[in-house]
Amino acid sequence: MNKIGYMAASAALMFGIMGCNVQKEEAGAGYIGPSDIKVEDGRMTPEVMLSLGRLSDPQLSPDGEKILYGVSYTSIAENRSCRNLFTCNLDGTGKNQLTTDGKSINAAKWAKDGHSIYFLQGGQLYNAVYAEGKLGERTKLSDVAEGISDYALSPDNSQVYYVSTVPSAVKSPKDSDPGLDKAQAYVTEDLMYRHWDHWVTELPHTFVAVLGNGTITKDNSIDILGGPDVLYELPLEPYGGAEQLCWSPDGRYIAYSCKKLTGKQYAFSTNTDIFIYCILTGETTRVTNGGGYDTDPVWSPDGSRLAWISMERDGYEADKTRLMVADLEYEAEGEGQTGNPAVKAIRDLTADFNYNAAGAVWTSDGKSVYFNSLVEGLQGIFMVDAESAEIERLTPPDAWFDFNSPFGVLEDGTLLASYCSMDFPNELVAVKDMKITAITDENGHILGQLKGHKTEKRYVKTVDGKDMLTWVLFPPEFDAAKQYPAIEIFLGGPQGTLSQGWSYRWNYNLMCNQGYIVVLPNRRGTTAFGQEWCEQISGDYIGLNMQDYIAAGKMIKAEPYVGKLAGCGASYGGFSVYYMAGIHENLYDCFIAHAGIFDETYMYYETEEMWFPNFDNGGLSEYSYTEGQMGPAGDGVTFGGMQQAGSPWSSAAKARRHYSNSPALNVTKWHTPILCIHGMMDYRIPYDQGMAAFNAAQMMGVPSKLIVFPEENHWILQPQNALFWHRSYFEWLDRWCKE
Repeated sequence: MNKIGYMAASAALMFGIMGCNVQKEEAGAGYIGPSDIKVEDGRMTPEVMLSLGRLSDPQLSPDGEKILYGVSYTSIAENRSCRNLFTCNLDGTGKNQLTTDGKSINAAKWAKDGHSIYFLQGGQLYNAVYAEGKLGERTKLSDVAEGISDYALSPDNSQVYYVSTVPSAVKSPKDSDPGLDKAQAYVTEDLMYRHWDHWVTELPHTFVAVLGNGTITKDNSIDILGGPDVLYELPLEPYGGAEQLCWSPDGRYIAYSCKKLTGKQYAFSTNTDIFIYCILTGETTRVTNGGGYDTDPVWSPDGSRLAWISMERDGYEADKTRLMVADLEYEAEGEGQTGNPAVKAIRDLTADFNYNAAGAVWTSDGKSVYFNSLVEGLQGIFMVDAESAEIERLTPPDAWFDFNSPFGVLEDGTLLASYCSMDFPNELVAVKDMKITAITDENGHILGQLKGHKTEKRYVKTVDGKDMLTWVLFPPEFDAAKQYPAIEIFLGGPQGTLSQGWSYRWNYNLMCNQGYIVVLPNRRGTTAFGQEWCEQISGDYIGLNMQDYIAAGKMIKAEPYVGKLAGCGASYGGFSVYYMAGIHENLYDCFIAHAGIFDETYMYYETEEMWFPNFDNGGLSEYSYTEGQMGPAGDGVTFGGMQQAGSPWSSAAKARRHYSNSPALNVTKWHTPILCIHGMMDYRIPYDQGMAAFNAAQMMGVPSKLIVFPEENHWILQPQNALFWHRSYFEWLDRWCKE
């Protein structure tokens, strides 16, 4: 099955609907708006890609007639971006730009009457009147010294919960020796002292405050967790936001997800639970008591039920995500009784669904729940009946797009959502009766200048006889009589999926526009093909998934129109590069590894989220949890309550095999040119892994190059750094695959 890219296949669907002019106020200093970049030769370049507007966070107005959303625009010259607010009608017409002052606005939300808009700017909460498509004067509502990173309004807009920070257990010299005011150090006596890209000197807490009762400060707010001495996170670091909490329909309760663990226990566990906090009494009720990750609670419209996303097993961050529903029963109010809810029953609505669920949204009648799921390489929207657990797909299974859960549902059942593909970033879309109608066209003026390209959906036979979905993208104006270099992408994760998602870091449209055939194999460990396919990779990093890569590489190199082949990947994909460099037997002509694992033993000791290597390196069957045990056990594999089946000192067979096949132990077989890239603020896979791989390549006499970004983490995000990353990426590929 073939599909043509942007221009040839889907222009009428996606980009013919916004003929109106955008109304906006006069721009202020520092304003960054839509790019007027001209595309040369009809091909995407890194500069073209980075000029695209990034649409996010759509909100349906209370009257169901307008959509509020934000778009971030990037200035390479200024090395920054700016996020502006827009509104439009449900069909995309009547687009108005609300902000042009050059100051980014985030988390914009309609007031319940639709006559004003709340938002965050500069770490504080504001409100502005909305009338006739314009924002009026802004009123500052908060003065929280540590700033606000996210928030949510109660249904009646009388209260707000917001996310700020409190000090952590990590100390500095001035805490113990105030006289050394210029000394700089981090001091800790427990694990989890740094996370993702920062030292954990503060923790997120969520506070509740009354709106309209003076300026919001911490002094007139209530900390849901009980105060700064409680060293839990709410929401969970490093990605969590206000979606991990939810107001009850009557505004009396807040449901939230929290990992009530610290230090070693936190570092080795994924166990979060759902709790309900009573605004009136400050009392907290536990909803769940499972072993795994429970998150993103959502109340039903009448408050009688609570839905959330749940994993079953502790320590396994790629466990199946289930859609759970709890039936709640409320105490009668009266003397000695608070009316707090109790849990009557909990049900798994996706027990018979072999894929992951995410993004739960209740239907307006409370009888069903919408969710999204990656199924066979495409992310669609589904609906499950809260009683029968019957599941219905609402987006066409043959539409090559990735859909997010709906942000609004109209009276006639039309779903409003965002979607994307490998050919365009997030846009807004309406879905009804399996029909798709585009709403926005943020980047049509740029993407419309590109030449079309072909994408194929292939199935590659694996060494054990299974069919592996593999996307193949061809350059614009592809001619099978000519020969082209190819790039095979080694997926990160390792649990993830190569679907129709758009990325500004690993952009496959950009790669094929640079004259490469791009091969995207959904090897073992990917998450859109059932749990068995996903779980096989745990404890088998060097096994079947590596053979899957090789099968895809051999498939494409067998084509007469393919010349040289590069293998490229990030994170686990970087590990795959380093491992493949020692076993590939001349299948690949060059490699690029970004933020990859090189030395598995040292990686275990220096990463921050210890549950991940502990589980994945040991494999599913050899994992267990010991409650409350805090010291090393006699078997030598237990510490912090977790039996370390995946540790370097474990005697477990899968762990021994894993560490004995670390890429660092096989460098004498390296002979293929390799580019190693890393960010110095990467605490997931610290940058010395990339340095060590480069050093090894140099010692082996392998042509190699090292790029280290001092101010970047696992991802390269700053605009000029991102542009340099892409230019370096293609310079290396062109050098070894085109010349």
